[in-house]
Amino acid sequence: MKLGIGIGWRPEIADAVEALPGIDWVEAVAENLCTGHLPDSLVRLRERGVTVVPHGVSLGLGGADRPDADRLADLAARAELLAAPLVTEHIAFVRAGGPRTASAALEAGHLLPVPRTRDALDVLCENVRIAQESLPVPLALENIAALISWPGEELTEGQFLAELVERTGVRLLIDVANLHTNHVNRGEDPATALDELPVEAIAYVHVAGGIEKDGVWHDTHAHPVTRPVLDVLAELRSRVDPPGVLLERDDDFPPAGELAAELATIRTTLDRAASGKTPGATAPATATGTAHRPPSAPAAADGVRDRIAGAQASLLRALVAGDPAPPGFDAHRLGVQSRARAAKRAGVVAKVAPELPEILGAGYRPAFLAYAGSRPMSAGYRRDALDFAESLLIAGQPADDAARRELTHWWQDRAAARPPRRTTRLIRAARAALVGR
Repeated sequence: MKLGIGIGWRPEIADAVEALPGIDWVEAVAENLCTGHLPDSLVRLRERGVTVVPHGVSLGLGGADRPDADRLADLAARAELLAAPLVTEHIAFVRAGGPRTASAALEAGHLLPVPRTRDALDVLCENVRIAQESLPVPLALENIAALISWPGEELTEGQFLAELVERTGVRLLIDVANLHTNHVNRGEDPATALDELPVEAIAYVHVAGGIEKDGVWHDTHAHPVTRPVLDVLAELRSRVDPPGVLLERDDDFPPAGELAAELATIRTTLDRAASGKTPGATAPATATGTAHRPPSAPAAADGVRDRIAGAQASLLRALVAGDPAPPGFDAHRLGVQSRARAAKRAGVVAKVAPELPEILGAGYRPAFLAYAGSRPMSAGYRRDALDFAESLLIAGQPADDAARRELTHWWQDRAAARPPRRTTRLIRAARAALVGR
């Protein structure tokens, strides 16, 4: 199936996306869609014949545990609701800890890289096969951007992706911005990766912007697409005609005219690269259809999963709980990754609970970063917002009585359904004291 040129659908730019000329398809974050009620904008796009692809961010297929059945069922339901030709996810882990490590389960709030080792590949392949069997449409997986490298890696990115495809038949979602990010941050040549990975397995391509700061490339999805990223896109197009190319933007959304200009630049880049390409070298028509699945590979042994679980938990605790850097990791890079993760966490919480920055004003961001430094995320962002507000109220914050009263009411309205804990009782006592003033 030929997807064409698309853009990431986000609620903040829904009207602009509907009005953009030449949009063949859109991609929507699966976890942000309610199966009971699609946003009106997506309904109208589908009625126009625009394909909508759900893009998952929470499965954590690169994690040590097997995929959660409920999360898989949710992703499958969104694919069926949208009549999507495929679903996509990431080659990453997003949580660690728990029973395998006899430690607290932690959420990363971020996509973290898996080690490119044989053990990690065995675990990933089994997890992918489980996901494939649970989904009603083909699955494509995205390469992620990373600031850090695992010690003792045995495969390059291209080799890792090639073997993953060979063993599972999964499709690939190649993010050319992430290839550029890994070039700057980890010294990996995008051209080499493209030479090594099976370009015929590409379902579609992501293009996104970022920014370089202190010698590190941050894949922000909040800045314009840069020339080096477009150069990687041209490099890919010189090898294959991908079924689809999509512009991602997740924050600091520009006017519709700037989005249209970026899409035009992407089209121009593809056309120019195609003009110097050998005719006939295109991705197969089945790139988003049902993929051939090789015979089942042996399941990853529990001992292998336990080793991966321990390593991932140690890395995540260093990133979110202040533990020392695990042996072989660059402590400086871990610090950069940790700060970037905390900043993203603050931004997402501000989106899911916009009342918090309204109540706290300029104090929201420093207060949240201070909270995040000592409180790893153990559930989703909405739970994180409630826990942040609860922590402030327990500490008698904010100092302004009116703001503290407003925050108390906000917290109570959203947490009332929870069984009362000691902290809940403290909040209620604090509220009673405020009301009695």
